[in-house]
Amino acid sequence: MHFTPTYSSWLNQIEIWFNMLAKDVLKNGVWKSTKQLVDQIMEYIRTYNEQRAAPFKWTYAGKIRVV
Repeated sequence: MHFTPTYSSWLNQIEIWFNMLAKDVLKNGVWKSTKQLVDQIMEYIRTYNEQRAAPFKWTYAGKIRVV
């Protein structure tokens, strides 16, 4: 059994990704149609997957600190 603290859940990774999407694409964006917005988001996802996507590296050393 492996204990995963709530602060390191997979949901946090999703929140981080949506934050990057908002910062890189949505902030201060102006679109003339919904299709234009969707196309830009899909292009961002393709570019992100090709150039920036990489597995997250865990840094936890497995040592439990007892207080």
